[in-house]
Amino acid sequence: MKVLLLYPEFPDTFWSFKHALKFVRKRASMPPLGLLTVAAMLPADWELRLVDLNVAKLTAADLAWADCAFISAMIVQREPARRLIARCKLAGLKVVAGGPLFTIEHDQFLEVDHFVLGEAELTLAPFLADLAAGRPQRIYLADGYPDIQQSPTPLWHLADLRRYASAALQFSRGCPFDCDFCNITMLLGHRPRVKSTAQVLAELDVLYNLGWRDRVFFVDDNFIGNKRVLKEDLLPALIAWRRGKSGMPFNTEVSINLADDAELLDLMADAGFDAVFVGIETPDEDSLAECSKKQNRNRDMVADVKRIQRAGLEVQGGFIVGFDSDTPTIFRRQVEFIQRSGIATAMVGLLQAMPGTRLYERMAAEGRLVGAASGDNVENSSNIVPLMNAETLNTGYKALLDHLYAPAQYYARVRTFLNEYRPPKITAPLDGEHVLALFRSIFRLGIIGQERGEFWQLFGWTLIRKPRLFPLAITLAIYGYHFRQVCDLHIV
Repeated sequence: MKVLLLYPEFPDTFWSFKHALKFVRKRASMPPLGLLTVAAMLPADWELRLVDLNVAKLTAADLAWADCAFISAMIVQREPARRLIARCKLAGLKVVAGGPLFTIEHDQFLEVDHFVLGEAELTLAPFLADLAAGRPQRIYLADGYPDIQQSPTPLWHLADLRRYASAALQFSRGCPFDCDFCNITMLLGHRPRVKSTAQVLAELDVLYNLGWRDRVFFVDDNFIGNKRVLKEDLLPALIAWRRGKSGMPFNTEVSINLADDAELLDLMADAGFDAVFVGIETPDEDSLAECSKKQNRNRDMVADVKRIQRAGLEVQGGFIVGFDSDTPTIFRRQVEFIQRSGIATAMVGLLQAMPGTRLYERMAAEGRLVGAASGDNVENSSNIVPLMNAETLNTGYKALLDHLYAPAQYYARVRTFLNEYRPPKITAPLDGEHVLALFRSIFRLGIIGQERGEFWQLFGWTLIRKPRLFPLAITLAIYGYHFRQVCDLHIV
């Protein structure tokens, strides 16, 4: 069997980093981890070819070579996935689909021949057995959650790693919290399931032996869901694994309660983590209660953020406006919180209702759903009819993003962060592309960019006050350029 493993294009979104990646001549943030993991579960005698349309073109020769196509996608890739499926069907290929988009919306894709839904460790083997017997079903969806200690090492060699800015690795699935707008617990459960430390180290060894030295993103939805295993096993093992090795800084996603645990903060920094994404959502206590974000309530979250930054972890933040409890003051309050916290990478989105969440069920019961969620974090629309006047919400949201990513406010936020941040212990080696990125940033941002004054002010300030953080300062300046391009594209 000759199989194409296909990953649709990402639209130009906040997290695509499309405009920033051009500075280092990369094509995408990271390879499709799910497809590479599925590839390792397929029969050893099958021929496999990965085509990630974010970094390469799907050719007529690829389609002619293949017997079938395996396609994975997230909700934000919905329309590119439709086009990709249509192209495969036109070429006469059988299409097998899985991943979050199809697990949630498989009834919307009539052209797909077979769906392997949920976690592939449970559903792929039955599909392969039925396929070998000549009687494959259309839909495979298992109850429960698999033991991910049985999950194989992804087939990284199928990806052209040179085209990516980061690699990806998974330690755990599931989240102990129960935010009502989040579909993670519906997809992956409440109890965090973890891989063994030996598995994680084996995956890192494969990447390291392939020559990878750049960033590795642990894609866990809450990396600290099982603190005991982290403290007693994984993080000490990662610290030991690093001895004698260079590069490969880590980043991941965590909950704000990381700030409560000084030991865990120190272990993560010592293990090579230098950045974390935190779902902060809102400074409004009523809105936090409304969405059951209990882990964020009754806190001084600005102080929490600064505590994490001082431990050597940059905080990237997710924020939401459009809760029922929100009033028109929320836009000003979000700006004040984000500016004081020094969160440079601050993704602010309108509340959307994802299928399978309590929010979705409540909006459906109240007759307030309008279409499907886009999954695009900075799109100036939602599939919810808001309680706030819609024009007030949309106007306030546009003004919020305009303010956050205007050069003066953005560069001030970067300096606030750099003043708090402890320089990381592990950094990726600076190669020729990173040096060239500096000169590209000087031209694009310092000579022809609208932020010329702010760029040179940060340039000089960092060289004098925080010279060890100069590469990070330039990186954040480039990120700001990307965020402004995305906001200009989506917010009209």
